[in-house]
This record gives sequence, structure tokens and C-alpha cells, in this order.
Amino acid sequence: MEYEIIIRPEAEKDLTEAFVWYEEKRRGLAFDFLLQVDAGLRFIARNPEIYAPAYKGTRKHIIKRFPYKIIYLVEKQRIIILGVIHGRRSPKVLKERIDGV
Repeated sequence: MEYEIIIRPEAEKDLTEAFVWYEEKRRGLAFDFLLQVDAGLRFIARNPEIYAPAYKGTRKHIIKRFPYKIIYLVEKQRIIILGVIHGRRSPKVLKERIDGV
């Protein structure tokens, strides 16, 4: 079964902020980050239900090499990306996003 991936605006903002931060730290590092996020999204698309559901059915994929996780929901044939969150970011931010869906 093929899934449609929908990236919410909040998740796009997360990606932009992380990209800028990593690029300021070391030129080219931001592109490595995006490659890992892309690999994570492709993995999720192939195996959306591999991770156990957590709060309100959300699931998370840990990104390799970077302290980030992709938070998503699986609804029928859609994967909704709610955020690409740093591992130390307050869970309260994520909870607000999930409750707003």
C-alpha cells in the first residue's frame, strides 16, 4: 500500500529552523541533516506502523546522526508529519500540536 505524506506547516518550520541552525554551525551540515530527514520519511512511508502508537496515536522515528525525531500520525492512506522536533525540546510543544489536529 502506498501512503501520501503530508507535512504540516509547523513541521516545515521545524525543518527550516534546524536547517539554518546546522548551516550556521558548519557549512554543508544542514544538507546532511536534510538527507537524514529524507531517509527517515522514506522509511516511514514504507513502514508507517512499525513504531508503537503513543499519545493520541502519534508515532515517532528517531533521525540518525542528529538528535531529532519525526512525529507523525497514520490515517488511512495518509501519513501526517506533525513535527521534526529536537530530542530536548519540551514535550508540551508537541502536545499542543497534537491536540490541535
